[in-house]
Amino acid sequence: MKDNTDFLTEIVYPDGIERSTIGKVPAKQPDNITKGAYILSSAILSLVRAGYKVEKINMDDLKPPYILLANHMQFMDFAMLFRATYPHKVNVVAAFNVFHLFPKTMEKAGCICTHKFTTDTALVRSCKKVLKEYGDVFCMYPEARYTPDGTQSVLPDAIGKLVKKNGVPLVVMLNHGNYLNLPFWADYTYRKAPFFATLKQVLTAEQVASMTVDEINEVIRKEMTYDDFKWQKDNNIIIKNKKRAQGLHKILYQCPNCKTEHKMNSKGIHLFCEECGKKWEMTTLGELKALDGETEFSHIPDWYKWERENVKNELLQGKYHYGEELEIISQPNVYDYIPLGKGKVTHDLENGFVIEGHYNGHNYKIERPTKGLYSLHIEYGFNQLKGVDCFEISTTNDSFYCIPKRKDIVTKLALATEEAFKIANEK
Repeated sequence: MKDNTDFLTEIVYPDGIERSTIGKVPAKQPDNITKGAYILSSAILSLVRAGYKVEKINMDDLKPPYILLANHMQFMDFAMLFRATYPHKVNVVAAFNVFHLFPKTMEKAGCICTHKFTTDTALVRSCKKVLKEYGDVFCMYPEARYTPDGTQSVLPDAIGKLVKKNGVPLVVMLNHGNYLNLPFWADYTYRKAPFFATLKQVLTAEQVASMTVDEINEVIRKEMTYDDFKWQKDNNIIIKNKKRAQGLHKILYQCPNCKTEHKMNSKGIHLFCEECGKKWEMTTLGELKALDGETEFSHIPDWYKWERENVKNELLQGKYHYGEELEIISQPNVYDYIPLGKGKVTHDLENGFVIEGHYNGHNYKIERPTKGLYSLHIEYGFNQLKGVDCFEISTTNDSFYCIPKRKDIVTKLALATEEAFKIANEK
């Protein structure tokens, strides 16, 4: 088993293509940006017409500096963030592909650019600068991607170390309804579910000082536990959207009736298997109901969890392996997406991800060993790459977007990455 050290053969780009340092050193957020973000966020939330509310817990008299961790459901999370934290200045960590939208504006607003699922020492320095020099709020979305199934994603142990090192209060912002409003797998039609968030101080500076890193991580995982489908049912949130199930097959890729993978499909309010013909309806309360026979999983996260267990068993039994030739696009900076042409990508428990190809007269090989990659960034209908489903392998210098030919494979790859990491680090 290889260790967690990245091996990178650098991509040699043509003249004029440079790796960007934009957003690596955070700017102090100007007053007009703070107020402008609040006004714009309020306007956007009002336009959606779904209603929004922020509840603050243990926040009386708490002023920056502090670290804020938030769960990640969709782009509207940022609107709720600026609504909840005003009038305080917030430096937000964002990925390269987000910076691509408005790079200069985001940099001036104090946003911090990073590569997903990498060891970013610059991010640690940025955190210290925001907290100690500026005295502002340092905000991270530690899941580092939108939740696929409306529940918490993997949280890295490094978060607890960051909190402990800086010794400031820890605040958690937990969003509800954002996922229901626009699930990660759905089209871009808002469902008018209400937005609700709690902004809660979970640890004081004194508590951080007295606790171990493991104890801090335990608090973080507890406070960031959520289930938006359960929240929907508990609060009787009715969603009548006529396409509410469309796209659901992207995360529910394996049929629980015939066990076939990548033959699931969806349309309107229905999810169905093209192999055995079984069909389920997604109710207005976000539950699944089989039209004939047994309803194997009425709760969507339970189906997703079942798929995860199946992938884990494949890994443990030595049956899991992914490999195919596909299109690869790199992002060396916040401005450019560079087609690298065809390349071969493999993934297994022993070697992790290996990308091999030829570009600009040179062979290249990118490796992300199993022990060093705790999760995988995936995209459904990635609009920056013409609406394709893809997965991203990042290093400290580049992000590589891989576009599979195989239907609905990216979800399984994400589950396999997370479970392989656990298995490898238990040995």
